[in-house]
Amino acid sequence: MPHTDLTSSASSTPIRFGAQPLAIEDVVALARRERSAQLHDAPDFRARIARGADFLDRLLREDGTIYGVTTGYGDSCTVTVPPELVPELPHHLYTYHGCGLGALFTPEQARAILAARLNSLCQGFSGVSVALLEQITGLLQHDLLPQIPCEGSVGASGDLTPLSYLAAVLCGERDVWREGATVPAAQALAAAGMTPLRLRPKEGLAIMNGTAVMTALACLAFDRARYLCQLATRITAMSSFTLDGNAHHFDATLFSAKPHPGQQQVAAWLQRDLPCGQAHRNEKRLQDRYSVRCAPHVIGVLNDALPSLRQFIENELNSANDNPLIDPDGERVLHGGHFYGGHIAFAMDSMKTAVANVADLLDRQMALMVDQRYNNGLPANLSGAQGARAPINHGLKALQISASAWTAEALKLTMPASVFSRSTECHNQDKVSMGTIAARDCLRVLELTEQVAAALLITVRQGVWLRSQRQQVGDTPLQDLPAGRLAAMQAALSEDIAVVAEDRMLEPDLRLLLQRIRAQAWSLYD
Repeated sequence: MPHTDLTSSASSTPIRFGAQPLAIEDVVALARRERSAQLHDAPDFRARIARGADFLDRLLREDGTIYGVTTGYGDSCTVTVPPELVPELPHHLYTYHGCGLGALFTPEQARAILAARLNSLCQGFSGVSVALLEQITGLLQHDLLPQIPCEGSVGASGDLTPLSYLAAVLCGERDVWREGATVPAAQALAAAGMTPLRLRPKEGLAIMNGTAVMTALACLAFDRARYLCQLATRITAMSSFTLDGNAHHFDATLFSAKPHPGQQQVAAWLQRDLPCGQAHRNEKRLQDRYSVRCAPHVIGVLNDALPSLRQFIENELNSANDNPLIDPDGERVLHGGHFYGGHIAFAMDSMKTAVANVADLLDRQMALMVDQRYNNGLPANLSGAQGARAPINHGLKALQISASAWTAEALKLTMPASVFSRSTECHNQDKVSMGTIAARDCLRVLELTEQVAAALLITVRQGVWLRSQRQQVGDTPLQDLPAGRLAAMQAALSEDIAVVAEDRMLEPDLRLLLQRIRAQAWSLYD
C-alpha cells in the first residue's frame, strides 16, 4: 500500500483518543487506514493524564516504594532498585522481553495493536505522560508500525513480549514497517520529525503490561466473523436453490416457536432471499437434509453470540489493564491483575468454535451439491461440460476435497486455548489467560472458514447457473429464476467467476474471492 500521511487527511473523520469510548468499528477503521488518529486536546483530559504522572514523580521524590518503578518486575518485586538506576529500569524491561518469534503481525494488525494500547493508556489510570500518548498517536498518523513477532505471550501479565516491540520503537529501537519496507525505528522517527522517547519510570510497564495485542486481534476477528455470518447465510440461500430445496424450512411462524433472536434473524434473511410462501412449497421432498434445513440453527449460534462477544471485547478495549494502576484523583497506587486477558480468551475460544461450525455447515452443503445422488438432478461434481468432452471433465471434485481439508483444519483448532494455562515466571504468573493464543487461533479459523466460503461461492455460482438452465422456460430471463437478491448475488459473482464448463485451475478464482470476502465487497443484509 502506498504511504499516505493521515495527519491531515480530509477524507476521514479522525478518531480522537481520550474523547469517548472506542467501538470495534473504530479500531477496524484505523487498522484499514479508513480513518486517522488524533489525541484529544481537551484541557481536562490532558490534565488528568498529567496528574497521574505528577503523582508518581512526587512519590519518587518522597522515596515511596512503587512496584515496577523502584522494584524489579514480577517475581523480582522484592528487589529494590537504587534511585540512580530507576531511570534505566524501563529500558531493561523492553530489552529483555525482546524474545518474540513466529511471523510478524501484519500492518493491519499492528495498527489495531497501537490503537488498543493507546486507548487503554488514555483511560488515565496508567501514570504515563501526555508525551507518551502523543508518540503512539504519531506512529499511527505517520503509519510507522512496529514489527512485532506474534508468538511469546501467555496473556498475563498481559502481552509483555509483543508489546515490548512497541516500547522499543517509541524509544527509537528495533524496526518498523514504513510503506511496506523494513526501516530502523530511529531512522523512521527522524524522517517523520519525531524524537525517540526516554521513558519515564513506570512507562515501560504501562506500555507492556496490558491486553492490547489480544484485544486488537479480537476486534479484527469480530469484524470478520460478523460479515462471515451474513455471507454464510447468503451462500445457504444459493445452496438451497441449487439443491431445489424447501424454502418453507425458514418460515417465520416456525422460528417464532424457538425465539433465539440471532437464529431468527438468519431465518429472516433466508426468507428475504428465497420464496417461502405456500405457493413455492417443494412437494418432491418433505424435509431437506440438516445442512440446509438447520442452517439458521448453526449460523444462528454465531449470530446470537456476537452481541455478548462485542461486550467482552469493547469492555476490554476501553479499560485500563496494566498494573499497578494509578488513581490520579485519590492519589493511590492500586496493585491488581487487570492485565489478565480471560474475557478475551473466552470470547476468542467461543468465537472460533462457532465459526468452525459454520465452516463445517458449508462443507456439508458443498458435499450435497457435488454429489449426483443428493443434488436433485444436477451433473456430478456440478460439471458444466457437455457432449463428447464430458467424460474427461471433473468439475468441482478437487475443490470439494480442498474445502474438506480446510474445514478439518478449522475444526482441529477449536480446542480452547484458555484451558492451557501454564505457571510461569517463578510461579508469580501461575495462572495465565492464553488470550493472545486464543485470538491468533480464532483468526486462523476465520481464515480457513473464509477459504471454505470462497470454495462455496464458486460452487453456488455454478450450481445456481446449472439449476437455472434446467428451470428456464421459453424466453424467461435467467436472472428472474432465483429470487431477486440471489439474482443480484449471482450477477456479482459472474463478474469474477466464469462458469466451469471445461476443467481449469481454480486457485486464481479462490484468491480473488478471498480478496472480495476480506474487503467485504458485497452488501448482504445490512
